[in-house]
Amino acid sequence: MQKKFLIPLVIIIMIVALFAGSYNNLAVSDEKVTSAWAQVENQLKRRADLIPNLVEVVKGYASHEKEVLTGITEARTKFNAANTPDEYAEANAEFNRALTNLYAVVENYPELKANENFSELQYELAGTENRIATQRMRYNETVESFNTTIRRFPTNIIAKMFGFEKRQYFEISPEDVEVPEVNF
Repeated sequence: MQKKFLIPLVIIIMIVALFAGSYNNLAVSDEKVTSAWAQVENQLKRRADLIPNLVEVVKGYASHEKEVLTGITEARTKFNAANTPDEYAEANAEFNRALTNLYAVVENYPELKANENFSELQYELAGTENRIATQRMRYNETVESFNTTIRRFPTNIIAKMFGFEKRQYFEISPEDVEVPEVNF
């Protein structure tokens, strides 16, 4: 009689363990995606904070280039209002267009290109751009792993039961695929 109850009990325990393990893996993966996104946001914020300093240096040399400087301010405002990877990607595209216009202005001011503050800010911005690319890649890899996990059986059942949903990739717009050429 005890064997009758032992087999179903073992089966129930195995099913519970499978569900618990799958849920725990999903929770860990979800946190990894959130953490990876936070790193992307950190680098994007760093970039957004550096750009006003760059603009201030340029203002001293090119005060009549108001339209370009206004475009950067508007792009930064849009960035600060972004919440999702898609919104950040769109804000990033605007930032890139605004920076391209800024670099075009800089070309007209040789003394600005030689300015130590400008050079240092350019160096910082270039490093930040590399960090953004690295963090974006890591985020997208983490999202890929998570999205794959929630689609696989039997984890997909647990994912649906507990509301785990597919996460967005951080993609750039097609026009931003090509890096603008800047000569100093």
